[in-house]
Amino acid sequence: MAQDQGHILVVDDEKHVLSTVGICLDSLGFKTTLCSKPQEVMALLRNEAFDMAFVDLKMSPLDGMEIMAEIKLHAPATSVIMMTAHGSIDNAVEAIKRGADFYLQKPFNFEELRIFVLNAWEHYLLRREVRELRKQVAATTGSDDFITRNRDMLSQLDLATRVSDSAMSVLIEGESGTGKELVAQQIHRKSIRSDKPFVKVNCAAIPEQLLESELFGHIRGSFTGAVKDRQGRFEIADGGTIFLDEVAEIPPSTQVKLLRVLQSKEFERVGESTPRKVDVRVIAATNRDLDEALKEGTFRQDLFYRLNAIRIKLLPLRERPEDIPILIQHFIRKFAEGRDYNLLPEAEKVLRAYRWSGNVRELENVVQRAILLASNGVIDVIHLPDEVKNAGERPAQSLSLEEVEKTHIKRVLQHAKDYDEAATILGIDRATLWKKRKKFNL
Repeated sequence: MAQDQGHILVVDDEKHVLSTVGICLDSLGFKTTLCSKPQEVMALLRNEAFDMAFVDLKMSPLDGMEIMAEIKLHAPATSVIMMTAHGSIDNAVEAIKRGADFYLQKPFNFEELRIFVLNAWEHYLLRREVRELRKQVAATTGSDDFITRNRDMLSQLDLATRVSDSAMSVLIEGESGTGKELVAQQIHRKSIRSDKPFVKVNCAAIPEQLLESELFGHIRGSFTGAVKDRQGRFEIADGGTIFLDEVAEIPPSTQVKLLRVLQSKEFERVGESTPRKVDVRVIAATNRDLDEALKEGTFRQDLFYRLNAIRIKLLPLRERPEDIPILIQHFIRKFAEGRDYNLLPEAEKVLRAYRWSGNVRELENVVQRAILLASNGVIDVIHLPDEVKNAGERPAQSLSLEEVEKTHIKRVLQHAKDYDEAATILGIDRATLWKKRKKFNL
């Protein structure tokens, strides 16, 4: 069981409550420390680490508020549950405001306590996962800062920095692989919310019928398979930032609920009628032309204006060729693991001439592949993929009709200066070109 590794502190000067809670926690597989003397808690905090702490509100000589303050000071990662008698709800609410995660009202029976503990433990695990993810992001920021010397891109990054402390929504536009998530992470990292969660949602990767539940949560029994209450991504991101990638793929019914969150900072879980408040900064991203989506009627105009408070546009790599050499060197350092690699001039020439329809992400993958193949530490043309060396040169008679179309569209995208020119060359409109890019994953 996951909770075998959990260590829980219980502080209550009523020994029968200590006994009941201890028996329940033991039955669920937790390691439990029981304390009937609140003045001894500080010594326990110095000598042991606790994942959660159940603390009675009314105790002497130290009350629950004072104990919680000590826990928050010496063990801020510990999740605190305040136990309170009937009639002390106002004090429990005050405890929540001061940092408690939940309150548990007395009296409670064994089954109620068991369900409460499991829910509280699930919440704690989610918080711990978010902390670990933030640590991973922080550990890699030195190598993953946005790399560019392009003047237009530097201007957009400067805009992102200047609005980082604002609560305004941000819309980041750019083709796949241009670094939209990286910019969103940098905005969050430089904001006053940097110590709170950064939660990513890929709106295109979640089935339409599940997206609303994923964003806003659901209650048990609200639909088939909803066997327990579940927090949505907005609740998990409370106080921090939510990054809605591929926001243009959100269906109209969910767009309405997203608009409500942006307007009133409240929502309901699926199957619930009680509004919940949330404080979340929204950063959205799209590789789709939202102006076209507005014309087609697939994206709400009022939602667009809410998301579009700050608009950041990232250029494709083919429009900033001066960045290719420094990105190549950056990725060589990233994947070389301390070894010296020499990029031959002919290989660099090929890399600089390629049009990179997959943008920085494609370049990163190509360099990583080359390093794996260049066992002697010298990267040559032979270590580059065929599509980079000679894109689209496979004879058409060996391809299916769909492959011919994909190859031709990819070749046009590589050589056209922008989407408009590519669409003109292909004899289709921009919306059709976007759909075909998505179909062929170009």
